[in-house]
Amino acid sequence: MLAATVCGILTGARGYKTIAQWLRNQEPKVWHWLGFTRKPPCANSFRNILIALPPETLEAAFRPWIEAALEHLPPLDMQPVAMDGKSLCGTLTPHQRCVHLLALYDQRSGGVLSQQAVPNTTNEAKTALSLLKILVLQGRLITADAMFCQRELCQQIVNDGGDYLITVKDNQPELKAAIKAEFQPGLSPL
Repeated sequence: MLAATVCGILTGARGYKTIAQWLRNQEPKVWHWLGFTRKPPCANSFRNILIALPPETLEAAFRPWIEAALEHLPPLDMQPVAMDGKSLCGTLTPHQRCVHLLALYDQRSGGVLSQQAVPNTTNEAKTALSLLKILVLQGRLITADAMFCQRELCQQIVNDGGDYLITVKDNQPELKAAIKAEFQPGLSPL
């Protein structure tokens, strides 16, 4: 079922119902390739397995496969990896925050290298410190928005052999002005 889930997601299915529908739309020989000896399971079976499977376990199993696939891409001087957080749709409940994930996205392959839930007690920048420890940063360029313009985070990236590029937009006027001031020509004493 996990192989069918991955294949469904790679073809654009989002959610357990669309994964099950994608599988049922395939020919029986595809079902057999994926290990099914009879008609594939219903959508609720996919839902149940995805709820029961810890995301960390699934991610740990896929990370080596993703890393191996990235080795076959043409080499670049720097491998760009975007770091960004998003709130998951449909996860807001009356008495809790919605699920918020921080992800590392490989810009060449279009795949997520790793992701981690942002705890309610902290923010994305603090979560990034632990998320980046999972990834080998040597030869990678971490791109992020101004939220990640934190001394401790940038130092960790550099210490682990990576580089970073952080964009600052108009929604951070004080930070943008401070950066702009650093690049102004100095006054001559004469």
